Amino acid sequence: MTRVSGEFPSASVVIPTYNRLAELGAVLDALEQQAVPGRARPEVVVVDDGSSDGTWAWLGRQRRSFDLVTLHQANCGPAQARNRGAEAAGGEVVLFLGDDTVPRPGWLVAHLEMHRILGDNGPVAGVGYTSFPGDQDTPFLRWINEYGAQFGYLLIDNAAQVPFNFFYTSNISLPRRLLIELGGFREDFPAAAWEDIELAYRASRKGLVLRYLPHALVTHHHRIQPRTFCRRQRTSGTSAAIFAQLHPELEGFLGVTSRGRLGPLPAVQETVLQGIVALGEGLPGVIPRWVYRRLLDVAYLRGLAEGLQSQGRR
Repeated sequence: MTRVSGEFPSASVVIPTYNRLAELGAVLDALEQQAVPGRARPEVVVVDDGSSDGTWAWLGRQRRSFDLVTLHQANCGPAQARNRGAEAAGGEVVLFLGDDTVPRPGWLVAHLEMHRILGDNGPVAGVGYTSFPGDQDTPFLRWINEYGAQFGYLLIDNAAQVPFNFFYTSNISLPRRLLIELGGFREDFPAAAWEDIELAYRASRKGLVLRYLPHALVTHHHRIQPRTFCRRQRTSGTSAAIFAQLHPELEGFLGVTSRGRLGPLPAVQETVLQGIVALGEGLPGVIPRWVYRRLLDVAYLRGLAEGLQSQGRR
């Protein structure tokens, strides 16, 4: 597809979904409000990853102001769903959303403006800001969003040159051509953890520059509790062992060399720390950041140790 220099590129929004029908409806409703000067509304590609809540039938009844492409597959995880969506997409730029990340007004323009201005200078990706609804605001959630393991936006030093590990598929855009050239997301990760960062690492070695777009806003409608997030961190650790096997030069970054920090009785440590954090959820400022950090480190390192053990590494 060719376009005149200076025009907004064409766009495809790709959304993998699994059993989140109510949240998905809110995402599509918000996309109805996204418009770009001189362009039709973006194509939207929804990939139903084997949902059992009626998602596929509901999608078949949808009539939207944008072109809606729907695909269905057996439950294989978001990496394969994103790959299928990107393969079916027709836009020059692919934007990924979660099925529970609702874009706010101006989201699409913020992403495409960056690609319009910078896209001819080499491959560039944009990561937007993901917030949570006000009724979910807790000290733990604020910490993981701004400083911790969920996003960590306040750790970004240079918005024009962001490290590859801030590549979050809840709110990201990149050239479709590069995504296809890279072969998409690896589908051999057992869960939705690290497969997006692994893609970003490969892309960075091809010259991809990741930029932070704080005005490209989405709201994440997903309740997160310390206990459930620890389970996510443990899964993330297990997947990190696979990442380290693929890219051993990143063992230090992934924590493989830090396993000694786990300490004795990690399950007991995690339970005690979870209790401390839970007590502080209603009292902002009571729990020091090191407690949050230690809790998530323990959960992550437990999963990493289990993943390495499954590979025969101690």
